[in-house]
Amino acid sequence: MSNKPIAMSKLKTLIRLYVETASKSKIARVTGLSRNTVKGYLSKIESLSLTREELLNVKDQDLYTLLQEHSPQPASKRMSDMHQFFRYMEKELAKPGVTRRLMWQEYKETYSDAYQLSHFNSHYVRWRGTEKPSFKVDHKAGDKLYIDYAGKKLSYLDEETGEVLEAEVFVSILGSSQLIYVEASTSQKKEDLIGSVQSAFRFYGGVPQAIVPDNLKGAVKKSHRYEPTINDVFQDFADHYQMVVLPARAYKPKDKALVEGAVKIIYREIYAHLRNRPLTNLSELNKAIEPLLEKLNDRRLTTGKLSRRQFFDQVERAYLKPLPTHSYEIKETTWVTVMKTGHVLLHKDKHYYSVPYKHIGSKVKLVWSKQEVRVFVNFQCIACHKRSKSAYNYTTEKHHLASTHKFITDWSPDYFRNWARDIHPHVEQLIIEILEKKKYPEQAYRSCIGVLSLAKKVGAVRLAAACSKALEYDACNYKTVADILQRGLDFTHETPDQELPLHPNIRGHHYYK
Repeated sequence: MSNKPIAMSKLKTLIRLYVETASKSKIARVTGLSRNTVKGYLSKIESLSLTREELLNVKDQDLYTLLQEHSPQPASKRMSDMHQFFRYMEKELAKPGVTRRLMWQEYKETYSDAYQLSHFNSHYVRWRGTEKPSFKVDHKAGDKLYIDYAGKKLSYLDEETGEVLEAEVFVSILGSSQLIYVEASTSQKKEDLIGSVQSAFRFYGGVPQAIVPDNLKGAVKKSHRYEPTINDVFQDFADHYQMVVLPARAYKPKDKALVEGAVKIIYREIYAHLRNRPLTNLSELNKAIEPLLEKLNDRRLTTGKLSRRQFFDQVERAYLKPLPTHSYEIKETTWVTVMKTGHVLLHKDKHYYSVPYKHIGSKVKLVWSKQEVRVFVNFQCIACHKRSKSAYNYTTEKHHLASTHKFITDWSPDYFRNWARDIHPHVEQLIIEILEKKKYPEQAYRSCIGVLSLAKKVGAVRLAAACSKALEYDACNYKTVADILQRGLDFTHETPDQELPLHPNIRGHHYYK
C-alpha cells in the first residue's frame, strides 16, 4: 500500500466496489490505483471485523482514522537512539556556534550504528515536524533582544488632578528563549527608552550581543535599508553595554516578528486584566504589570513542555554578557574655551572645573552626566570631576594648575578679606564691596587679586589711601584704584568746606529758589 494517502472519494469508491464484491482488478481499473495499493486497503478493511453494511455507514473522519493513518510501527533501537539524541540536540542547537553537522559528529561518536549525515538531517526535519518542540532553533542563545512599543497605551488616573493620563508600553523579547519584559513609561523619548532597556537588562540579568529596535526616534536618527543612522546618545548607550544596534528595516515586519507577536500576547495576558483596575500613578501601573508578566513567562507553551522562563534558565541565561558595574547615564556635550585661570565653565550649572594648564586657550569638548563632568581634547579625556551644581564656585585639581596659579585653589571670599585686612581696613572695605557687586566670582576674584597686588608696587599706605578715595567716589574696582595711584590723587587732600570762588557766570543758590 502506498505511503501517500489516497483521496477520500477514491477510498469511498473502493469500499463501494468491495461491498459489491467487485474483483481487485476491477477496483484498480475504476479507481486508477495500483493492484498492490488496492490489495493493501482491502487487507486493512478485512482486519476491521466490520460487515459490508456497517462499513458503508462509517463517517469520513472515522474512515480516515481507520484506513488512511498508518499503524504505528515499533521503532527500532537504532531509530529510538537517534530520536533520544534529537531531544538533547534541540537545546544544544540554541547555543552559539553549534551546528547540525557538529551534532551529527557527536552523535556518530556516541552510537556505533549511527546514520550518515544526509539521513540524519532528513530524520531530524521529520522529527521536528512530528514532535513539535517548544522552540524553533531560529535564534542563538544570548544573541538578540527585540524591542518595541505597543501600539495601544495603558492609562492611569492622576490622583492630584483627576486627569486620565496615558502611558507608553515598552516590550522586549529575547530571540531564543522568547522571555518577555514589559514596562510602562511616560514617553518614547530617548531618556525613557534607554531607562526601559536598562530595566530589561536587569530583568534578564545580562546583556545580549545585539539589540533590534524598530525605527524609534529615540534610537534611530535616520532609517535606511543598508546603513541606518543610529541616534548618538543611543549609540553611546550601546557602546557602554558593548552591544550592537541592528534596527529593523522599515516596512519589513518579519524583521521584528517576535516582538510583534509579543505585543499581541500582552494585549491578551496583561491589558485585558488591567482594563478595570483603578491605578493612580505610573509606579502603581508597573507594579500591577509585574505579577501578570511573571505568570505569562511561567506558563508552559502549548507547543512544548517548557515555559519561557524554564528555557531561559536552562539555556539562554548562561550566554548573556554580565551587566557592567555602573548603569549608563545620559550625557550632554558642548564646546568651550579653557580660560586663562585653567578652568572651563559649565554654563548649565554656572560652575567652574579645572583642566591641565597646558590647554589654556584651547577649544575643548565638555561632556557631563548626572554624576560627573569630563573634558576631552582630540577624543582624549584630560580631566574628570564629580559634578557640582554650586553656582559661581570652583572645582579644582591642584596638579592641573601651573606653579604660578596653584594658589587659586585657596580662592574664596574669606581668603581675600583676610588678605585685605592684613593691609588696612580701607582695603578690606573695598574688597568687600567688590565681592558683593560682581555677579561672577571669577570677575570678583580677578579684581581682588589686582587691587591687593598693588601693595607690592606702591606699599600698604598708598594703597589704603587710594582705596579710601575709591570708596568716597563709590567706584569700587581695580581700574579706579590703579588710576588714583597713577595720577597721585592719593596724596591730595580736598577741603570739603572750601567755598566756591565768585564769578559772574555762577548764578548762586538764590537763582534756584
